[in-house]
Amino acid sequence: MLKTRLSLRFCLLILAACVFTSGSIATAQTPAQVQRLLEEVQKRFPEADANGDGRLTVDEAKVYYARLKAENERKKAIQRRGQIKPTHANVPYGPADRNRLDLWLADSEEPTPLVIYIHGGGFVAGDKESISPQLIREAQEKGWSVASINYRFVNSSIMFPAPQQDGARAIQFLKHNREKYNLDPEKFAVYGGSAGAGISMWIGYKDDMADPDAKDPVLRESTRVAVVGSIGGQSSYDPFVIRDWIGGQAHAHPSIYMVYGVKTLEELTKPELKSLFNEVSAINHVTDDDPPTFMYYSEADSPLPPNARPGQGIHHPIFAHKLKEKLDEEGIPSVYRHVSVHGRDFVGPFLEFVEQGFAQARQ
Repeated sequence: MLKTRLSLRFCLLILAACVFTSGSIATAQTPAQVQRLLEEVQKRFPEADANGDGRLTVDEAKVYYARLKAENERKKAIQRRGQIKPTHANVPYGPADRNRLDLWLADSEEPTPLVIYIHGGGFVAGDKESISPQLIREAQEKGWSVASINYRFVNSSIMFPAPQQDGARAIQFLKHNREKYNLDPEKFAVYGGSAGAGISMWIGYKDDMADPDAKDPVLRESTRVAVVGSIGGQSSYDPFVIRDWIGGQAHAHPSIYMVYGVKTLEELTKPELKSLFNEVSAINHVTDDDPPTFMYYSEADSPLPPNARPGQGIHHPIFAHKLKEKLDEEGIPSVYRHVSVHGRDFVGPFLEFVEQGFAQARQ
């Protein structure tokens, strides 16, 4: 066990040097040093070589670092959660390996509202077990059920909009099984952090994706929800919109390249990608029949510094300000809260907001 911990720590130190130095390992080390570091990581962790070609690249190292870090955070989250055991764990909601959800059912004779959590992690890492134990407890005290979902990570063969589609299918699956789980399909709230927030907003604002003619009965269900919540979410995934809104190099976050299957900003200028940018950006789907939205941010609400590293600002409150302008235009209730003003209690205010949204949902 000690050897494993030391190796993991060593690997994290190496990968941190690779990832967090001006956005490029090459700027921090000579090519020979870079290669030696990568070979050392591959020797200790051969699974980091995602495509199995025997040569670990910087991009593969970045992804592996994110997953190791997320796994460490997941284990910490499990400890913090105090072992709140789901009523149903690892329920498959779709055909992919990561199409799994946990479900905490409220004890009720009547169908219960449902709060659904979607984890963050840059679309390359994270886990459903990172859900807040406080939220589970307080939601169940209100008589609500809670779900937490996993979704497919992006890689060389899985790109946008696969994670969004998984999130939508999870909603449909839970509605399809509303009698089995005693759920009220008109009172679903969906929220998440970062990538999970982006998926949640996309589900909330996208026109109903129910397909009445689908052979799969799950896909015939509505994807509409009553409330949306965002923790540091990105209301647009258009890299050029992000560059205009945030400035600096926020648009150069490694995940932005990965979700579109490219490696450079120049590749993102391909005309055929524009329609995909528009499709996956939640703000583009906002209309006046969309659900009330709760937004919570902790990144500094100020311009980025001149030396901002690539990806810095990817959770900037400007994403919320731009979205709120659009929601206000459409007459959709929304709340923006920042940690500097409102403190770190997300759960209490969010659940109060959800309660108001459920009260306005159709009975």
